Parts: sequence; structure tokens; C-alpha cells
Amino acid sequence: MFKSLAPNPDQHGADLWKGAIAPASIVALLGVLGGVIAKGKSGFWGALLACGVVILFLSIHLLISRLTVNMDPIATMAIAMFSYFTKILVMGAFLLVISSLTTQSTVNRPTFGICALAITSAWLAGEISAFRKLRFQLPLPPVQK
Repeated sequence: MFKSLAPNPDQHGADLWKGAIAPASIVALLGVLGGVIAKGKSGFWGALLACGVVILFLSIHLLISRLTVNMDPIATMAIAMFSYFTKILVMGAFLLVISSLTTQSTVNRPTFGICALAITSAWLAGEISAFRKLRFQLPLPPVQK
């Protein structure tokens, strides 16, 4: 019913991912190096876990956007909200498991938090920058009389 007016919506998803992964990877590398320098082995593991979690979770968002590109906007919103709720639950469970099964000397929590926030910020800045470079129109629902 609602077809995208973009020339190739699949390519836009790939462009957004490429625009986001580049700055996120640079910040992730700097975070791992900074974690090692500041906290040693526990900083390394904290930063590395942050890299994996943030990149995985934010990539899932773009994958869902790509899968729902030709769906009804209401269905797309429902799927987006469900995926967000699921990611929050999984993230909470992940953090609970990590804090229960590891010690501060194994995985440095402040390093994890700082790296996660920095990588997320870089990812979102890259995604916004890539989105602004795309030239496509969003479909509008038909006018009801």
C-alpha cells in the first residue's frame, strides 16, 4: 500500500549503516585503547563489551528499518516499538548477567559506561550525517475524506 518513493530503499539502509559504523568504529578503537591505558585488562574488557553491545544493538535498529521499508507506517511503528522494548529488556538482562558473573577487576564498569555512551554518540552523529546526505521523499498516507 505504501511504497517508498526512494530509488533504492535497501541502498539507503546500507548508506546509513556505513555512515554510522565509521565514526563509531573510530571511537570504539579509541575507547579500547583508552580503557587499556587507564584501567589495564579490566578496562580492555569493559570497553570491548561496550563496543560489541552498542554496535549490535544499533545495527538491529537499522536492520528493522530496512525490513519494514515497504510496510504500513502503523505496522512499522509497532515493530519499532516492540524491538525497542525487547532491546531494553535484553540490555537489562545482559547488564544483570555481566554484573553478577564478573568482578570489577575483570570488567571495569565505568569504562564500559563511558565507552558505551561515546560510541552511541558517535554512531548517532554518523547516522544523522548520513541521513542528511540522502535525498529521498517519505511516502504520505492517502487523504481520507
